[in-house]
Amino acid sequence: MTEIGNIIASYEKANAAGKKTALATVVKVEGSSYRQAGARMLVTEDGILTGAISGGCLEGDALRKALLAINQKQNKLITYDTSDESILEFSVQLGCNGIVHILFEYIDAADPNNPLEILKKVEENRTESVVLTLFSLERNAKQIGTVNVFQEGKSFVDDSYSLKNEGLNVLKSKSSQIKNIQIENQEQTALFQYIAPPVSLIIAGAGNDVQPVVKMADLLGWEVTVGEGRVTHSTQKRFPEAKNLIVGNAQELIQNVKIDDRTYFVLMTHNYKYDLEVLKFLLNTTCPYIGILGPKTKLQRMFDDLNEQGIILTDEDHKRIYGPIGLDIGAETSEEIALSVISEIKAVMENRKGNSLRYKTDKIHG
Repeated sequence: MTEIGNIIASYEKANAAGKKTALATVVKVEGSSYRQAGARMLVTEDGILTGAISGGCLEGDALRKALLAINQKQNKLITYDTSDESILEFSVQLGCNGIVHILFEYIDAADPNNPLEILKKVEENRTESVVLTLFSLERNAKQIGTVNVFQEGKSFVDDSYSLKNEGLNVLKSKSSQIKNIQIENQEQTALFQYIAPPVSLIIAGAGNDVQPVVKMADLLGWEVTVGEGRVTHSTQKRFPEAKNLIVGNAQELIQNVKIDDRTYFVLMTHNYKYDLEVLKFLLNTTCPYIGILGPKTKLQRMFDDLNEQGIILTDEDHKRIYGPIGLDIGAETSEEIALSVISEIKAVMENRKGNSLRYKTDKIHG
């Protein structure tokens, strides 16, 4: 989500300055690639790049192709075969051994349904979205481009291609899909890109050790809320990257945040009673991750105190409570602990174990 947000911000800035732009989108990948289908990059006519479509090896040529799309005011599909070692310009630098199809779209700022205006719909609400992009692998075929966004039973552009049902089915499956379809008696390929709502990270605590956690989460595009009872600590000056700041007790913190299956909680107030109260409230929510800073003895004490109050944790509760918090990377400093915590949350989010990729026997990306 942060990439789309950055691209939209750059587009708005370029548009205000009267600069022409083009959008490059990875629409299909065969084999291995640094970025997967749906990765995007905005290019301005003066060569400013926002986003990424590779690890840096395709961007130089992609810039030239994007400028060509801007000058010709025409969409273009370019295929990079990084598995062909005879193409030294790409294969030696990249080494991904894959074929990457990239769609370049000229952005007509006067068109209310241009690709950037369509992408804005993804950011307007905290909800799931499916972005529909149509392209063709046939030489000299028409490249239609980014045409719609589907959300919660609706589409934002007139569904002239009759693909609303397919888009809503992808929304239900929560998984991007590529399908071959027929449009005006011509074969086109449809990329239905599923985009989940931004991650919401709620941190109970506003001590100095929370600051690097907030900074790292912000870099990932997560929406961060910081809350605790000390008015001197939960401030914008201390946490400029936080989207929301809350000063209040445990109940007030819970009441002032929206909790869904994309909400992750970290308890690090260094106040045992405060953390215990927050944990008690979270047991009645669908929050998939509750990380608790401190030793295992603290966590066991919490379980014992809850048990004495007649609150019995289920197996599912134990599965979503992580304490001591973080991956085992030998972290000691606040910054290292923050890296450990953020990494664990990301691993839980993707249903991964957090092991080294050297031990993975199948593809990195499914």
